Amino acid sequence: MSIYVGNLSYEVTQDALSSVFAEYGSVKRVQLPTDRDTGRLRGFAFVEMGSEAEETAAIDALDGAEWMGRDLKVNKAKPKEDRGGSFGGNRGGGGGGGYNRNSRY
Repeated sequence: MSIYVGNLSYEVTQDALSSVFAEYGSVKRVQLPTDRDTGRLRGFAFVEMGSEAEETAAIDALDGAEWMGRDLKVNKAKPKEDRGGSFGGNRGGGGGGGYNRNSRY
């Protein structure tokens, strides 16, 4: 399982976040997603720890704690939702324009 860490400063680094969570156990991985267009951090992260007990201790201690001038939101990460379809899903709408043989000019 993984921990979601929200409301992060855009200045955070993997090493800094890892050291905060290391106080509660072994940190296996830290993932800081970036915006694909700008490359800028998105303000949240995922942290994987060695055991569920370590994750629970970190969540209990850090949820609502102030770090780098922000109040952290820390909880168990939810599984990524299936957005349907393999190519972005159905976005609705339909074609438009073009010739309509039933229209009158």
